Amino acid sequence: MSVGFAVRAGAFVLAVGAIALLPRFISDFRALQLGTVAIFFIALLGLNILTGHAGQISLGHGAFMGIGGYTTAVLTSDFGGLSWEMNDLATVPIAGLVAGVVGFLFGFPALRLAGVYLALATFALAVALPSLARSQKLAGITGGSEGIILPRLPPTGDWLYYVCWSFALPMFVLAWLIVRGRLGRAFRAVRESEIAAVSSGISLPLYKTVAFGISAFYAGVAGALLAIPTTAIFPDTYPVALSIILLTGVVVGGLGSLAGMAIGALFIQFIQTDGPQWLQAVLDRVGVDINETAPGVPSVLYGLLLLAVLLTARSGVAGLLARGVSVLTNRIYHRPIKRQATPSRREA
Repeated sequence: MSVGFAVRAGAFVLAVGAIALLPRFISDFRALQLGTVAIFFIALLGLNILTGHAGQISLGHGAFMGIGGYTTAVLTSDFGGLSWEMNDLATVPIAGLVAGVVGFLFGFPALRLAGVYLALATFALAVALPSLARSQKLAGITGGSEGIILPRLPPTGDWLYYVCWSFALPMFVLAWLIVRGRLGRAFRAVRESEIAAVSSGISLPLYKTVAFGISAFYAGVAGALLAIPTTAIFPDTYPVALSIILLTGVVVGGLGSLAGMAIGALFIQFIQTDGPQWLQAVLDRVGVDINETAPGVPSVLYGLLLLAVLLTARSGVAGLLARGVSVLTNRIYHRPIKRQATPSRREA
């Protein structure tokens, strides 16, 4: 067992311990927020496998989350005269499988596309899902504009926290096994050069569609977990902007870094979502109301912050931290040794 693997395993064990003990020191509201961080973390893991490792750009990840969310909503309610009424946690793997199958099938027409053309095709999927959910033809499945009312009350923050992280941690381990195994090596070969990958015997149609299927499975699980704390599912629960936000989280966390997706999830929850409220709270203390005097300030500051991250850490925050740790360890273990001057013969 290498030293690097032992360090990573120790860091993972410490992280699990910290996650298990954290709710004892925070409020129920903060636990609810950190449970949502776990949901975004799962979605970002799948998108990172697709984009960071397989090199396939996707702007439609929010649509796969919507498929998972609607699957859970239908299976947990008696909507449309169907008396499924399953336990909400039991529907999470089913929602992931449904979204994964859709993602796998979507990978076939996407085989003819690459780069920005693939991004536009996946973005069209994100745009189409809310419209399809509102369609009267599919109202028997999606509930149309009125959505689907879920049968249970919103859970407590601690309950959601432990449930979401109980899914997130095993899925992180699964993602690590995928990217470290033969499948991950094939993904990276496709990302680096499709021509070289084909010459090495790698089937592009197979691995591209599998990458879409895996990423969609992760998104479906995240979408199902996002549906649990809500009282109803509407077409706007999974908007078009969600796909863009997820891609932003992957870039900020660090493409190709699984641990960096935790940073990306924190960025989405506390900077993208709650950043304007924090800024308003700070400015309220000095008597400035940005909602009245300058309503565009939060968006401008968010854009400047995102630009600063991209300029200073092109490999994401995880890459920046890794470089900092590397520089620190090099200074510690490769510190020059000062040799003591040997006395001359006259001094002896």
